[in-house]
Amino acid sequence: MPYHNTIVIAGAGVFGTAMAERLSWNTNNTVILWSIEKDVVEDINRNHRNTKYFPTHFLNTSIRATSDKQIFRSADCILLVIPSKVIISFTEEIKEYTKEDCLVINLAKGMSDDGAFITEQIPFPRTASMKGPTFAIEVLHGLPSSFTFGGKREDYDRFKKEVLKDTGLYLDYTDDIRSVELMSILKNMYAIAIGLVSGRFNSPNVDFLIYTKAVGEMRHFLSLFGCSTETIFCYCGLGDLGLTSLNDLSRNRTLGLLMGKGFSIDNSGSSATVIEGSRTVKLMGELTRERHVEEEFPLVQALYRMMYEQEDLNDYMRAVFN
Repeated sequence: MPYHNTIVIAGAGVFGTAMAERLSWNTNNTVILWSIEKDVVEDINRNHRNTKYFPTHFLNTSIRATSDKQIFRSADCILLVIPSKVIISFTEEIKEYTKEDCLVINLAKGMSDDGAFITEQIPFPRTASMKGPTFAIEVLHGLPSSFTFGGKREDYDRFKKEVLKDTGLYLDYTDDIRSVELMSILKNMYAIAIGLVSGRFNSPNVDFLIYTKAVGEMRHFLSLFGCSTETIFCYCGLGDLGLTSLNDLSRNRTLGLLMGKGFSIDNSGSSATVIEGSRTVKLMGELTRERHVEEEFPLVQALYRMMYEQEDLNDYMRAVFN
């Protein structure tokens, strides 16, 4: 008899909704979206749509939604798809509702507000990280999509076999959770770096020149944080960097493109649109200086000086081509 899984997805925004749709393809999954947005919850339950984020798409009628945190009591697996900077406080709030053996998987791409790795801060005994080259709209529309699962091997095997069956979602694996988290953080920053030269030159030659430099720096960061450098070859590494830095659906690449074309940016933190890569530039720029390894990270330092020390675009271009 097949095992029945109750999957609660925290966050009914673009990516949370897309994941709910795909996981609902496995009829052994009960998929529930949790959201603070009452209008979204009502829309999903009444109309089988999330018109706020996907105005033309009808969702699988088996998906339901709620704003009641009691729902986490029933979860065999929780997927965290809320903004990274609020995950730690949110998980502390829902801890009392969760089963002891509930698997909690972080899908958010970024660090907590104080620069910590999210999976090392959330208060659960079974945690994992799942990141990869996945635009939400393509996940929603059923295209084959991939993630790297970082966690315990038995959790990976069970999640792949029981939860992802018939969903068209594919996994590779590492037991180094921290490296999966780190790759998802860094790729946003390097998407800005590559977007900058794309905005200036519109040249595949130049894009891949900087892309190759970015891969090298990402491997250096893996070493700096004591992670496995092999993770760069997983879906969350080369795959996600390529998707985010070379495709115009990416917000971080778009930020770089605009900067490369001479538009000014707002780094005050007051913007309603959160660009994760912008936060990462500040964190990593300062970290590499504190550890006196800035010479190993010329792209990061060039970005930091441009975004936070008022160097101009020409200074950036001179620095990244050295």
